[in-house]
Amino acid sequence: MSKTFFPELYELIPASEPYLSGTEYKVSVGLEKWDDKYVPVTKVQMVFDGTISGAKSPSYPLGTEDHLKVALAIDRLVAKKMGNLNEGNQEE
Repeated sequence: MSKTFFPELYELIPASEPYLSGTEYKVSVGLEKWDDKYVPVTKVQMVFDGTISGAKSPSYPLGTEDHLKVALAIDRLVAKKMGNLNEGNQEE
């Protein structure tokens, strides 16, 4: 299978119980291939024992702050990426 997502920045957020210990959310900003072009996107993937699961969509257990932690990570990464883009566009 060919790779279609290319993360540029990412954070790993530990998942709460009832997930097993070692489960994480990988929150990324990067480029994803859509047909014949690359589109900048945010992506959240599940990581089990250090391996990204392409088949499992993220789920956030109610009664935890997982959804908030992931949302804040997305905000941080987008701000960092957009800051990097803006820095590259500044005139000297």
